[in-house]
Amino acid sequence: MDMMSYGSILKILQLNAKRHAHKAAVTFKRRGEWVTLSYAQFYDRILMASRGLRKAGIKPGDRVAIFSENRTGWAIADFGVQAARAITVPIYATNTAEQAEYVINHSESRIVFVSTRLQYEKILQIRQNIPHVERVVSFEQFLGSDDLPVNTLQQLSEVSHPLTDEERVELEEEIAQITPEDLITVIYTSGTTGVPKGVMLTHSNMLFDACAGVQKLGGMAEDEVFLSFLPLSHVLERTAGYHAPLMYGAHVAFAENVDKVVENIQEIRPTVMVSVPRLFEKIYSRIYENVHQAPAVRRSLFHWAVDVGKQYVYRRYIENQPVGSLGVKYGLAKRLVFSKIKPRFGGRMRFFISGGAPLDKTINEFMWAVGIPVFEGYGLTETSPALTLNTIADNRFGSVGQVLDQTEVKTAEDGELLVRGPQVMQGYYKNPEATAQTIIDGWLYTGDIARIDENGFVYIVDRKKEIIVTAGGKNVAPQPIENELKLDKYISQAFVYGDRKPYLVALLTPNVERLLEFAQDKKLNYIEIRDLVTHKKVHKLFEERVRDVNAKLPSYETIKKFVILPRDFSIEDGELTPTLKLKRKVIAEKYRVSIEGMFDANGNGNGNAQK
Repeated sequence: MDMMSYGSILKILQLNAKRHAHKAAVTFKRRGEWVTLSYAQFYDRILMASRGLRKAGIKPGDRVAIFSENRTGWAIADFGVQAARAITVPIYATNTAEQAEYVINHSESRIVFVSTRLQYEKILQIRQNIPHVERVVSFEQFLGSDDLPVNTLQQLSEVSHPLTDEERVELEEEIAQITPEDLITVIYTSGTTGVPKGVMLTHSNMLFDACAGVQKLGGMAEDEVFLSFLPLSHVLERTAGYHAPLMYGAHVAFAENVDKVVENIQEIRPTVMVSVPRLFEKIYSRIYENVHQAPAVRRSLFHWAVDVGKQYVYRRYIENQPVGSLGVKYGLAKRLVFSKIKPRFGGRMRFFISGGAPLDKTINEFMWAVGIPVFEGYGLTETSPALTLNTIADNRFGSVGQVLDQTEVKTAEDGELLVRGPQVMQGYYKNPEATAQTIIDGWLYTGDIARIDENGFVYIVDRKKEIIVTAGGKNVAPQPIENELKLDKYISQAFVYGDRKPYLVALLTPNVERLLEFAQDKKLNYIEIRDLVTHKKVHKLFEERVRDVNAKLPSYETIKKFVILPRDFSIEDGELTPTLKLKRKVIAEKYRVSIEGMFDANGNGNGNAQK
């Protein structure tokens, strides 16, 4: 069927409630047990939420915030807001009270949904500063303050009172009035720099992007099972891991939390997942650590299998050539090696979709070799998000794929990627100046430096504002170097710095588990991790690891000095965005003394690693 003709995702969901009435729509864990709502049940809960919102005075065009981690309540509230023809304003669950205050006030949200008492208490802290908020609705039950009463979603929805025929007709008449041009959401960019901007997306923007993405992948089977763990507050998960599967009659299970993803994969046994590169980095690192500790014969077998797998993938999927006898070798590699890796992904995983940050080429090649391809794509909050995507039929490692249907890309003189298409935002909420600076003559300026090859594959070089220009005038993209460093089993995270400086330096965080093994093996004396990262033998170890990376780089891209930090960068400390991108300005300022020390005449950096 022509999805676009329905004008909104909610109208398609209304149809699915009839077509797939008894089919599983969403699954979530409650009190240790997985619970499933069918499409009919899910849709009824959405209508009840809409009924409650309308009784609470929500009118078309009003803004309603959702301050919650992923869960079924998020989805019911979101579609309930849409059914009331209002506008959803998501807030990352990791946001502080002050960050939430800005979003709530700027959007003038009238109601705030919260997941737990923790989020409610953040709202309570800023109660006097958010005059537009009339009520708080929670997905869990707890006692609120007299200053800020709280109702549950069940109470708002009056779930003990089934919908009457009259109510259903009235509510569905409201849904019928949704137009493709109506705003579906205002998403505030997490932002690696500056004040967040509210991205205005319409029903048409998000509907088109979900349809075009699925079409690019060759369609979606109704028996697909998605495991959702990226924040629904982020547009990638919302479009690719939530809107798209529910539009096509698939099944969405919500992971308990990020820490339980590996466990939930075994329980749900998904067929598709949307992720950011960090998950694949951890998987790759853990597999290679286990191989490193295996007997020599098994190590040799593993490396042989990976080599054969990569040859097979390139021959079949990149060069589109007959595989010949290589197919026999690959069959043996699958049986002896890859068949033991795939169960770690639940046993049914067909593919991953990756976005949000660049995925290292080596890791992607490995995943394809194993038989679980990762389709890397590219987009922005401002583009709903997908603009390009690799597929099983058209893939180039290191690229972010080719453009979706009706989408155009080109590069400006300085290499910045410009785009236009039906998924491009309407502008920034209450910020016409920023809109005018971003959309010029119909083209959206992405802020990313890119190249486009003769086959239309797009390669993202780096963020325009993050390109390092050394004192010698060399332009250096830090992310590829950081990704190379992170492949090392002892390095967890890396931050490369050197703008207007004579050479590049790095802040490195250790893989604590591997570092402790090293300390035990070398019988190092220490009390805490802070002692270890300043130990001479640890410095020597890291010098060797960085030197290995430097050997692959031109001289001006090599890391001359580094500092080892005792812990990872984190969202909680403001160093990462909710989608795990480095907040470069924050990190540079926070560790300014350590960074500048590496450029002192005396060379106070705690490690040197020449090429």
